[in-house]
Parts: sequence; structure tokens; C-alpha cells
Amino acid sequence: MFRRTQPSPAEPQSTDPVRPGAKGRPTPSRKEAEAAARARAKAPRTRKEMAAAARAARQEQSQRMREALKTGDERHLPARDRGPARRFIRDYVDVRFSVIELLIPIMVVSLLLSWSGNAYLIGVSEIVLLGAMVLIVIDMVFLRLKLRRELTQRFPEESLKGTTYYAVMRAMQMKFMRLPKPTRKIGESLPDTYR
Repeated sequence: MFRRTQPSPAEPQSTDPVRPGAKGRPTPSRKEAEAAARARAKAPRTRKEMAAAARAARQEQSQRMREALKTGDERHLPARDRGPARRFIRDYVDVRFSVIELLIPIMVVSLLLSWSGNAYLIGVSEIVLLGAMVLIVIDMVFLRLKLRRELTQRFPEESLKGTTYYAVMRAMQMKFMRLPKPTRKIGESLPDTYR
């Protein structure tokens, strides 16, 4: 009971001295390292992280789309502006002179005439504005007829659905406001193929 106990033998010391800054564990094998990497990759992301990643992707896509609308890069254009037929429509509208391009100056003149207070000048301003509207409608009808003829000759296998609306909406904008930006000048000849 009160015997002297022998001290337990000391644990064997390793022959390698402990180096400062060492990791203190063995290097995992490649198989273990790959398994650990897969486990980390499968870790569930939070909703906040997923929403942030989706928001960043949308912002990057919209930035590329804005640049494409300025440069005309087909890869990043919106679906409504992609394809050779749509490129032809844009060029066709951009090379012709439209009455709508005179609409703002005509409206300014009409506005000034209507502010004059003179009944005769107010009547003239109304006639000028009405005449401009009639000319714009006639111009859009001719645009549709000529464009349909050109599209059926150049793109016989493609559907013409939505082409009139696309052309009229582009023609109704001032040239400097059109997106994608115009690449051709008024009166310039168009190429024969758009493939």
C-alpha cells in the first residue's frame, strides 16, 4: 500500500526536433486532399451568397448588353436585335431619310406659332402639325411595303413576323437615340448579303 512506485518510463522522444512554423501533422495524400476539396465545394451556400452571386451575374450580363448596344456586337445583343435579318432592318432604316427626323423642329415651330396669340398663326400651326403627322404615317406605310419586299428577296426562308414593328419603332426614333447605334449613314448603299 505504501510502496514506492516506480516512475513510469518517459515517453519516447521523436528523433525529429520540432521545427518552429511546421504544421505538426503529416501531409495528406492526393486522394484525401481531393476528397476534402470536394466536401468543401459541396458545402451548402447561404441564400445571401447565392443571391449576391446571381445579382453579380445579372449586372455583368447587363453591362455586356449595354456595350453591345453601343458597338453592335451580335453575341451580347438582346434577342430582339440578333440575327442577319434584324441587322439588315437596322441598316435599311438607318440609310433612308425619314420624315420623323423633322418632327422635333416642326413641333417647335408649331409651338411658337400657337403661342403667338394670332388666330391665323394658331390655325397654321395646327395645319403644319397635322400635315407632319400625315406625312409620318405615309412614310411608315412606304417603309413597311419596301422593307417587306427587300426581306422576302434577301431572307426567303425566314419568318417576317415582327419585322414591321421592329422597323417602325426604330424609324420613329431620332437617329442619335437609336440602339443599337447606327453603323451606316443616310444614302449609303447596303451590302448584298447579311449572312
